[in-house]
Amino acid sequence: MTRVVLVTGVSTPLAARVARSLCGAAGVRRVIGVDSSPPSPDPGGFEFARVDLHDGSLARIITETGADTVLHLGLDTERGPNRENHVLGTVRMLSALQRTEGVDRLVVRAGVTLGSDDAAQVEEHTRALERRRPEMSVAVLRLANLIGPSVETPLTRYLDQRVVPTVLGADPHVRFLHEDDAAEALTRMALSEESGLFDVAGADTVRLSHCLRRVGGRRLPVPARGLDVLRRAAKRGRIDYASISAKQAVQAAVSGRPMDTRDLEQALDWGPSYSSAQAFEDYAGVRARPRRRERARGHGLRPVHVLALARATLGRSD
Repeated sequence: MTRVVLVTGVSTPLAARVARSLCGAAGVRRVIGVDSSPPSPDPGGFEFARVDLHDGSLARIITETGADTVLHLGLDTERGPNRENHVLGTVRMLSALQRTEGVDRLVVRAGVTLGSDDAAQVEEHTRALERRRPEMSVAVLRLANLIGPSVETPLTRYLDQRVVPTVLGADPHVRFLHEDDAAEALTRMALSEESGLFDVAGADTVRLSHCLRRVGGRRLPVPARGLDVLRRAAKRGRIDYASISAKQAVQAAVSGRPMDTRDLEQALDWGPSYSSAQAFEDYAGVRARPRRRERARGHGLRPVHVLALARATLGRSD
């Protein structure tokens, strides 16, 4: 039987890449990419359908296309200050699947860049669908911090700053997943029948201090509540890495639960080809300091923000 695959989130590079990979896969007849904005550049192999999270179009497209396999990789969750609510997109997707028939395979992307409460909600809602649709094969892939030459996330924007606030007294280990390995894992899982929760991450970890030294960032240790000061300053539109999504991503990146990839490797007979250190190095190699300075100009830490952080350190933040 040939599959009709629907991939959400194709305005993001990772989802678009997975959709293109599936176009050439054995046993796949048709691939439809959906999102509220089109991919850039043009799809190059898969069909595109525009959806809105609020108008029921997702369920309609699933029914009209006859999709039997769904990869939920996000709906406008990567870019911009108001596009971080992956939980909402997941709830709407799962609700659409409850109202449609014919889908017997679902793969959901989760990740450590979600806050712990959000990640728990994604997994809880997915398990609820499994109970209602026991005939459906469901796999949830919990991706480590995505990294690579073409990756742009709240975490990479945080690392890209000239002056980078870090938690005072802490130098956490960070685990990464190369974008190539993420795409491969999602593609392989879509074509399998494996069910369950799977961690996907490169081997080993990298200290945050090493990451910043490698890309040229200057650490500014602050108390944990100092990040909240930056978030309030960001509401005035000047500090990208202090947005709510960036704050959540950075905190989750360095404080998430340990990841164990053995279940994934056993299920797919495959494991990531990049270690965390190798994945980060591939990213760092293209993050030339002159380019990053140009991007950061006007958006980095200014004296007024340093003063606000100092006040927070002394317990007088407003």
